[in-house]
Amino acid sequence: MRDVYADVIQFRGNHYDFGYKQGLKIKDGAILTNRLKLWASRRKHHLLIEKNQVETQIKRYAPFVWEELVGLSDALEWTIDEALVEFGGYYLEYGRSGCSILTGDTFLVRNYDNAPQTYEGRYCLFQPTDGGYATIGPTMQITGRSDGLNEKGLTMGYNFVNRIGSDTGFICNMIGRMILEMCSNVEEAIDLLKEIPHRHSFSYILADGSGNKAIVEASSRKVMVNRTNFPICTNHFFSLTEENRYRMEESNIRLDAMKNKATPGLSKEDAFKLLNDPSQGVFSEKYGAWAGTLHTAWYEPSSLETGFALGPNRIPIIFPFKDWLSGSKFPIRKIKGAIPTSDGFVNELL
Repeated sequence: MRDVYADVIQFRGNHYDFGYKQGLKIKDGAILTNRLKLWASRRKHHLLIEKNQVETQIKRYAPFVWEELVGLSDALEWTIDEALVEFGGYYLEYGRSGCSILTGDTFLVRNYDNAPQTYEGRYCLFQPTDGGYATIGPTMQITGRSDGLNEKGLTMGYNFVNRIGSDTGFICNMIGRMILEMCSNVEEAIDLLKEIPHRHSFSYILADGSGNKAIVEASSRKVMVNRTNFPICTNHFFSLTEENRYRMEESNIRLDAMKNKATPGLSKEDAFKLLNDPSQGVFSEKYGAWAGTLHTAWYEPSSLETGFALGPNRIPIIFPFKDWLSGSKFPIRKIKGAIPTSDGFVNELL
């Protein structure tokens, strides 16, 4: 087992100042150093952007995030082009990750599966004063979100399906950020997912405070919406089957493990244990294949409460987001955990 941690970041203010503060935080730290090193071999061929195109797209769908990117570039003393390459979320090849998501009557629970060296270890609460909804959730690529909840009770998580046939467009974590910051309910999120350009094939699982739920299957070619009372999803499409990878055995095993135990009336606590306990067949230890479970999280739209844990068989740290929105500040600064791997997180010196 390797001890790991995630910093809890709490910020209220405008997007530029938020970006600037984050830039100062990572400027001489492990995250940026490791990112530049780990992605060096891919940068020449895969981190290709056209600045005007990216600026136009980000300002169209997430105008406030553009100000955050400007703040990041100023703090890092980078050009905006350099900041867009690292944090713009409109281009990049994405590793073959896992992930499992289960929803119940009032909650969404998800396992985020990926390689440890890609994981930033940042759990972020942001209440913007210049526009957009307040959000809570883990970051990905600093500006993006891998899952989360917003002040309106909309919650989101995504699962990787395929990167074959990718096209110019936004990647998953920036799409997740846009959903949470710009949409108040499932219907608005669906509309956004139908409109924006997608680089890769991902499922986006959505739930809101009114009890609406949906799985949106999105690729660079097509978007399909599946509505169901209890969405369960792993790493293959149910409708856009032509977009699936050739091998889906492991994805189906995790899907069946959830289906067999996810009965109506299942509590969020039991759902969390189902995903977080390796003996249940959903938690993955395939860290060397970009598919090991790094965090398990649950979100409850009606109460605006969240739970978060790093590694298997953990008791989640509870965040009453509604209290934070009212002005309270959580005393916790780090979430500690342990994962069964020798690989380090990107927020550690590798």
